[in-house]
Amino acid sequence: MKEVLFDIDGMTLDELAAIARSEAVVGLTCEAEERIVKARKLIEAWLQDGRVIYGVTTGFGALSDKTIPRKDARRLQENILMSHAAGVGDILANESVRAVMALRVKDFARGHSGVRLATVQLLIDLLNHGVCPVVPEKGSVGASGDLAPLAHLSLVLIGLGEAFYQGSRLDGAEALRRCGFTPLRLEAGEGLALVNGTQVSCGIGGLALYDALMLCKLADVAASMSLEVLLGSRTEFDPRIHQVRPHPGQAAAAANMARITRNSEIVSSHRDCSRVQDAYTLRCSPQVHGASKDAIAYARGVVETEINSSTNNPLIFPDSGEFLLGGNFHGQPLALALDFLCMAVSELANISERRIERLVNPGLSGLPAFLVADGGINSGFMIAQYTAASLVSENKVLSHPASVDSIPTSANKEDHVSMSSIAARKCREVVNNSQCVIAIELLCAVQAMDLFTNMKPGQGSFAAYRVIRDVVPHLEKDRVLADDIETMLGLVKSGAILDKVEVAVGSLR
Repeated sequence: MKEVLFDIDGMTLDELAAIARSEAVVGLTCEAEERIVKARKLIEAWLQDGRVIYGVTTGFGALSDKTIPRKDARRLQENILMSHAAGVGDILANESVRAVMALRVKDFARGHSGVRLATVQLLIDLLNHGVCPVVPEKGSVGASGDLAPLAHLSLVLIGLGEAFYQGSRLDGAEALRRCGFTPLRLEAGEGLALVNGTQVSCGIGGLALYDALMLCKLADVAASMSLEVLLGSRTEFDPRIHQVRPHPGQAAAAANMARITRNSEIVSSHRDCSRVQDAYTLRCSPQVHGASKDAIAYARGVVETEINSSTNNPLIFPDSGEFLLGGNFHGQPLALALDFLCMAVSELANISERRIERLVNPGLSGLPAFLVADGGINSGFMIAQYTAASLVSENKVLSHPASVDSIPTSANKEDHVSMSSIAARKCREVVNNSQCVIAIELLCAVQAMDLFTNMKPGQGSFAAYRVIRDVVPHLEKDRVLADDIETMLGLVKSGAILDKVEVAVGSLR
C-alpha cells in the first residue's frame, strides 16, 4: 500500500487521490513533527505570559473582543466544534471526507497552526484506520475556513459526532473505542485550528480536478473515434494550423487526436471524397478541447498551490517567534478556479453531445438511424442522446459561477465570502455529468465502428474499441441501455480506456 509522508511542500493531486480512493497510508516527516512541536511551544509560552491571541484567549468572529479566562480555554475549544457543527444536507462521500482529512493534516504539517502533535497524530490514525467522520455537505460560505463541515469532521476527535467504520455508522466515541483510541481533550487554540481552513473546498475540488484531467484526454479519444466513423478529415490536426495560433491546449489536443487516428484505414478510404470541410464539432475539436485543457491547467495550478499552503488564522511563525492575523482561510482563489473548471468541463460535454447527435442522426451521419438495425422495432441509441442532452443542460445551470456571490456573516465582521465550497460541489457534479456524456459518445462511436468491418480504425481508436468491446457487446437489438452506460462509465472512471490508448500511441497531453 502506498505511503504518503507530509512535509512542508510537495503534495500532489495523485497523492490526494491515492489517499482518498485507494486508502494510502499517511504520516509525517520528522521535520514536520519538529515544526508542529515548535509552534505549539510558542502558543504555550504566550499563554504563560498572558498574551491576547485571537481564538486562543478570545472568542471567535464577531466575538473576538471577548477575552476568555484561561480556566475556560478547554471549554472554548470544544464549544467552537459543537457550535460550528451546524451543517445540513446530504453527507459527503467517504472519498471526499478522506481527502479533507488528508489536506487538514498536510496544512498542520507545515507548522503554522499551533496544534499539538498528539492532535495531528489522532487525525492521522483515524485516516489510516479507515474511520470516516459523517460530514453534511452544506453550510460553508468558503471564508473563515470551511467552518461547519470541518467542525463536523473534528467532533469525532473529541468523541462526539458520528463516523463510518467498517461499514457501520457509529457515534464518535464508539468509533474511537473500536479502534483503541480515547477522545482528545483539546487545549487552547486547537478547536479554532481544526475548523479554520479551506480543506473542504480544496478536497472536493481537488478530486473533481483529478477526474477532469483524465476526462479531457478521454474527450480527445471519443472525438477521434467519432471523427473516423463520421468520415471526417485528419487535416484539422496538422501542426501548422496550431503553430500559427499557439495556445498550448489546442496544440496538445490536435497532437493527441493525430496520434489516436494514425494509420486509420477508415480515414484513408474517403480521402478523395467531395466533402470540402467537416462540421465544427469535428473540425474545431482541437480548439474547443484545447481551451478546456488550458482552463483545467490553470485550475490545477491553483489547487496544487492550495494543497501545499497554510490556511489557518492566526498563523504561527516559530522562527521569528510571532503570530500574525490574516485571511488565508478565504476561499476566493479556489472559488474562481473551480468555477472556471466547471465551465471548461461543461464545454467538453457540450461538444461531445453534439457529436453524439451527429452519430445517431442518419441525415448527418449516413449511418443507420440511432445506430441499430431494424429501426422502428429497435430505438437503439435514441434515448441515450436524450440523456446526454439532459446532462449538458444541467451542466449549463451548474456552471453559473458561485464566486460572484457573497453574503455577510458573523454580524458583518465577515462581510465578503467566497462560496468556494459551493463552487467545489457544483464542479464535482459537472464532472460526474460530463463523464456520463463522454461514456455515451464512446458507446455510440464503437457501435458505429462495428459497421466498418473491412477497415481498421486508427491505432488509438482501435485500442479503445477493444477495451470497450471486452465488456460491452454490440447492440444487435434493444436492451436496457442504462446497464451499458453504467458499465461504460466504470471504464471511464477507472482509467482503463486511457491506459490502453496510451500504451498504443504514447502518453496523451
